[in-house]
Amino acid sequence: MAQRKKGQVQSSAVGEEAGAHTGAGTQPQQAGEAGAQHAAHDAAHQAAHQAAQAHARASRCSSDSAQWETVALTLQGGGALGAYQAGVYEGLFEAGVAPNWIAGISIGALNTALIAGNAPEHRVARLREFWETICQPAWSPPLPAFVEHALFNAGDAIRKTFTAFQAAGAIVEGQKGFFTPRFPPPLPNASGQPGKASYYDTTPLKATLERLCDFDRINSGEVRVSLGAVNVGTGNFVYFDNTNTKLRPEHFIASGALPPGFAAVEIDGEYYWDGGLMSNTPLYEVIQTTPRRDTLAFQVDLWSARGPVPDNITDVQGRMKDIQYSSRTRLVTDMLQRSQRFRHVLREVLDRVSPEHRQDKWVELADELSCSKKYNVIHLIYRQKEYEGHFKDFQFGTTTMREHWASGLQDIRATLAQPGWLEKPENDSGFVTHDIHRDTRGHGNGPR
Repeated sequence: MAQRKKGQVQSSAVGEEAGAHTGAGTQPQQAGEAGAQHAAHDAAHQAAHQAAQAHARASRCSSDSAQWETVALTLQGGGALGAYQAGVYEGLFEAGVAPNWIAGISIGALNTALIAGNAPEHRVARLREFWETICQPAWSPPLPAFVEHALFNAGDAIRKTFTAFQAAGAIVEGQKGFFTPRFPPPLPNASGQPGKASYYDTTPLKATLERLCDFDRINSGEVRVSLGAVNVGTGNFVYFDNTNTKLRPEHFIASGALPPGFAAVEIDGEYYWDGGLMSNTPLYEVIQTTPRRDTLAFQVDLWSARGPVPDNITDVQGRMKDIQYSSRTRLVTDMLQRSQRFRHVLREVLDRVSPEHRQDKWVELADELSCSKKYNVIHLIYRQKEYEGHFKDFQFGTTTMREHWASGLQDIRATLAQPGWLEKPENDSGFVTHDIHRDTRGHGNGPR
């Protein structure tokens, strides 16, 4: 009996010790679970806070943009860099800013087709489908996503080599749903049809636009659409506009027909090339149109006029493109601001003219030239990455495209977060510009 009791005591002691160990093990586990729950709660709270902020920002941006008669989106040309514009549009859409006029040149014209040619709720998806399509090789299978991602992020030297290889692929075989090499390639002095005098055939692009865009919607007038191109025969710059022209795929393709890569496009007996040959910035068309209207314009540039001085031949080629295709945006904005200031000041002076002089012919002429409308130009300018070379406009890699897209989305979100940037100016010119990269560095509020 004593032995049994002793055994019971020992068993009880072992049980207590085991319970103590179990309790000791449970405490860290419970603490870990509590920590995880706390972290999850914090994450959910932060997500809810960010969603509330995004909703408030969207409400504010939508309200601020609604005060303008025209909300314009002007899209520069720049080939593969155009995914940046798609990111900008996504940010505008999520903020409730709805452009009622879209003007584009070259790749900007193609993005214009995708935006204006779809219902608002489908536009971002169609833009993404377009860019995911044309960033694949025309014939060969694309690299597996994980391989491309690994090479792209393996270091600067490997990234530069890899992206150069992708650009070379575009030259050799073209891009899916966009362009393919002509075979046999044209001989330099061999005469033929103007519509085939190029190294590449853009027939696949026509099929892509017809698949992804509703041209009846484009021509409905829901959104005004303007496309810049150059008449090859006259050398004149023209705008195809859905207010006076029924736009077809050919109009959009003509705006991006950059020779000698792409052939001139025939439209109603005339041949047209890429508008970027003369002017790569459609902002002037929007600001100078009459009758003038209070205008909020988002100018999305793919080439920066500012940049480092190159020290090797490869970088020289890239810098030449930057300067050539940035199309003197600063000069255009400076000129527009000065002319609008004269009109605005003239309007203020005329308001002080006594009634008995109103019928004077010079007063009547001044009245025609004056303008009290206000303009706000929001610049969004793509900033070149370190790994990009002179081939950045025809380097259609999927990973690079997504990075361009993300840059555009980041820039427009940062822009729309700035208080007062969508409001009408109260200065003596009635004209103001903003640039998130310039103004956040404290360089003032004037033209870039």
